[in-house]
Amino acid sequence: MRTLNVGEVTEVIKEMCIEANHFLSEDMQCALQKAKDAEKAALGKQILEQLCENMEIAGKDMIPICQDTGMAVVFMEIGQDIHFEGGFVEDAVNEGVRQGYAEGFLRKSVVKDPILRENTQDNTPAIVHYSMIPGDKVKITVAPKGFGSENMSRVFMLKPADGIEGVKNAVLTAVKDAGPNACPPMVVGVGIGGTFEKCAFMAKKALTRSVGQYSEIPYVQELEKELLEKINRSGIGPGGLGGTTTALAVNINTYPTHIAGLPVAVNICCHVNRHVIRIL
Repeated sequence: MRTLNVGEVTEVIKEMCIEANHFLSEDMQCALQKAKDAEKAALGKQILEQLCENMEIAGKDMIPICQDTGMAVVFMEIGQDIHFEGGFVEDAVNEGVRQGYAEGFLRKSVVKDPILRENTQDNTPAIVHYSMIPGDKVKITVAPKGFGSENMSRVFMLKPADGIEGVKNAVLTAVKDAGPNACPPMVVGVGIGGTFEKCAFMAKKALTRSVGQYSEIPYVQELEKELLEKINRSGIGPGGLGGTTTALAVNINTYPTHIAGLPVAVNICCHVNRHVIRIL
């Protein structure tokens, strides 16, 4: 049994919140550069050039890539052979978010109550997802999520008879309805199966998968590639102003489901698809 002080969790999450909001992951940087080179529309190429320039300025001058520094989404994959000491883990996570958003001069966007709308002033509480894994390590993923794209996300409770064509139609409908509001080029996370809440979780987690890393399931990999091609033929383009690059990736996760259902969730992220991973 390995012992880990929760103070280490606080410190690393503080650093991750700052890093995620100032630097895109390497896979996202490469995807934007490739998109800029491949874009066929003149205006679309110009927009992608500006996005790449914005990314460089953000890192150089330590200015957030986007003014919406998001609600902190934290995935905690905890080894079953680890013991935490020094406090409650979730308190440590939220303290890390509080420190990160304060020290990083990041916008505080969280309200205490969804109706009363009083700002918490420190961007807490975070959305924390826990899962148990073998071993004695803790894998932490911090993925700040802005709400321009979050608001464009959808859940479809399809019938089994809708099949894979129904899934395709659901994803394409969500992207088409999102249009320019999701700040394309976007990354499209999709969850298929499970239950109402499970498919939404899978779609959110799919956004943290590296761009260009496809599903290991053959038919799912084919579906990811087909949907990406169709989305990029939609003409929405960078910034929603037309072009051949509407999405950088379609990442799909699946899970067993009930005989009577076919849940599908689409969680869209803008071109600022932020995620940082650390292992303690």
